[in-house]
Amino acid sequence: MRTLVTGAGGFVGSHVVRNLLDHGAEVAVILRTGTSHPRLDGITDRLTVIDGELGAAGTWREALADWRPDACIHTAWYAEPGKYLDSDLNLAGLRFSLELLELLARAGCKHLVMTGTCFEYDTSLGFLQEDGPARPLTLYAACKHALSVVARQRAAQLGVSFAWGRIFYLYGPFEDPRRVVPALMLAAIKGQEFLATKGDQVRDYMHVADVAAGLCALAEKGCDGVFNVCSGEPVTMARLILTAGEIMGRSDLIRLGARPPAQFDPPFIAGDNRRLREATGWAPVFDLESGLRETAGWWRAHAKAGATAGN
Repeated sequence: MRTLVTGAGGFVGSHVVRNLLDHGAEVAVILRTGTSHPRLDGITDRLTVIDGELGAAGTWREALADWRPDACIHTAWYAEPGKYLDSDLNLAGLRFSLELLELLARAGCKHLVMTGTCFEYDTSLGFLQEDGPARPLTLYAACKHALSVVARQRAAQLGVSFAWGRIFYLYGPFEDPRRVVPALMLAAIKGQEFLATKGDQVRDYMHVADVAAGLCALAEKGCDGVFNVCSGEPVTMARLILTAGEIMGRSDLIRLGARPPAQFDPPFIAGDNRRLREATGWAPVFDLESGLRETAGWWRAHAKAGATAGN
């Protein structure tokens, strides 16, 4: 299957690319030449690289039409920690995603997977299911949800199967070092204290390789509809942090309760993944401990690159 991946230089997108290559797919990516993409080191010679800026379709429209993908997994979106939830760049993401859909249809693409977020839901309702009500509380979530609604209708008109994969919480190799898991592991490696909230918030965390595998399964099966891409296993932040600290051998550096909760910090976010499992046969490979151990090994080997692993 010939698959275009957007956001290939990002955290999720780079793992999607690796999964597709591991399963024998032909993969094209849209990247700006002359810029660094460390998450793709060692595999760019196996990709068709379309030179361009995703938000400037004129730079890649013709190349896309020539390559004619069977499927596309669209992961590109602005997601800088501490800034993305209310950034006006979310509006740009909405615009270029809808333009991408139009150009994919013209290029003969028949299967499209786009990535949404658990923040689209009314998170006060416990375990989140795909048919649950939406209640986006940030510009990020609102733009993602708007895209899901509009793109689904338009894809049907264009004859493109459309899967919307709502991603929950994730961690793994190549994550932005400002996020919780890599920040903790890098602090442990450096022998620095890690200041955290009390950690009584409950979250649904999954290894990024399992997230990528779920998105690839949706594309491979040509699925249509909304799917939670999550572990289905709620965990308190305290347990996540303490488990990671134990794996790193530096639990003594963790200071639970040293930081106040974040501005947007719902008490419980976890999802039901049965729809994804039943539609594709997908299942996570990692549980929390094995996933954190694999991630810890990666950060120990790549700690010097931690300052540039993000973005």
